[in-house]
Amino acid sequence: MAKMQKKSINSPDETRTFDKGKFDLTKIGDTSIGKMYLEPGWSWEKCVKPLVKSQSCQASHTQYVISGRIRFKMNDGNEEEYGPGDLAYIPPGHKAWVVGNDPYTGIELGTMDLFHSI
Repeated sequence: MAKMQKKSINSPDETRTFDKGKFDLTKIGDTSIGKMYLEPGWSWEKCVKPLVKSQSCQASHTQYVISGRIRFKMNDGNEEEYGPGDLAYIPPGHKAWVVGNDPYTGIELGTMDLFHSI
């Protein structure tokens, strides 16, 4: 029988860093939750693409934006910008970048453990 669990996102199980960013990964039950921090000037193109060696991000994302702004561009050219309080679902096949001079902080639900190549 499963038991209740309690964890703090402020004490992650793992922290992964990359150029101009990091994410803290916390696993609870069968769910992975990440807190992502991206600095101004971060872009998938400059900071992640060299690590994963694909033309666009092939992971899906379900995010809640805490602070800052981020813009996603799908491979088909469709674009959307997200800011504080927004919920986003981004399917595979996109690029992203931080908009403006404020850092981006977001909560990623359920898919953070897929980022094994970073």
